[in-house]
Amino acid sequence: MTLMLHSGAESATMNELISIPLPQKTRTYQPVPHEQLSTMLLQMVASIFPDFTYEKSHFGLAADGNKMFGIHTFRSVDSALGLSIGFRNSYDRSMSVGIAVGASVFVCDNMVISGDITVLRKHTSNVIRDMESMALQAIYRSQTTYREILDDAGAMQDLPLNDDQAYRMLGLVYGRGIMTPRQIPIAHREWESPTHNDFTPRTVWSLYNAITEALKSAPLSSIMEKHLLLHHLFADQYRWKED
Repeated sequence: MTLMLHSGAESATMNELISIPLPQKTRTYQPVPHEQLSTMLLQMVASIFPDFTYEKSHFGLAADGNKMFGIHTFRSVDSALGLSIGFRNSYDRSMSVGIAVGASVFVCDNMVISGDITVLRKHTSNVIRDMESMALQAIYRSQTTYREILDDAGAMQDLPLNDDQAYRMLGLVYGRGIMTPRQIPIAHREWESPTHNDFTPRTVWSLYNAITEALKSAPLSSIMEKHLLLHHLFADQYRWKED
C-alpha cells in the first residue's frame, strides 16, 4: 500500500524510523520502538505463513515521528491478493500499539481489512513483555481472516453495479464518516475513469477499490479504522455473506 499521506505526515524508511529519538521511560509509561514493532511482525509472519514471500513495506510518520503507521506486504503465488499486516505506534501516547491483518490488492497497492483491529496494549509498564505473545496470537487468528477476505473479494467481483448505485454508495460512505469531502472526488474519479484496467468492469469490487484509493490519504491515527468500517459497510449493504 502506497501512502498518500495527509498534511503533516510523510513517508519514511526503516532507517528514519530508527533515527527518531525514543521517549524516556517513566514509572507509568513504556515506549515501544517503531522499528522493534515492525521487525517483530515481519519475523512472526515469516514463521506463521511460510507459503508467502515478503514483498515490501511502507511507513508513514506524523507529528515529528511521534506517530507511525506501517504496512508489510507478502505475496502468494496463487492469488492476486497478497497478505498485508498494518500496524501503528506512537511516542506521544496518542495511540495504543495496534495491528490489523488484511489483504493487499497488487494491481493498485490498496489494502482490504476485515475482522477486527487488535489493539495490543497501551504504553504502560511491561508493554514490551506482553507485546510479543499478544501479537503472535493475533497473527495466528489472522489465517482465518485472510481466507475470508479472499472470499469477500471474489463475491464483490461477481456483483454488478451501475453508476447510480455507485453514487448512492459514495454518499453513504461519506455520510458514515468514512470519507472526507476532499476524498470524495478521488473516489468518484477512480469509479468514472479507473486508473487500472482491472477495475473497468462495473462491479462492487471496482467501487470498493475506488474508495480505498481515496482512503490512502486518511490520517495515520485512523487509517486502519477507516478501512475496517468500509469493509463492514460494504458487507452490510451488499450482503454477499448471506448467499
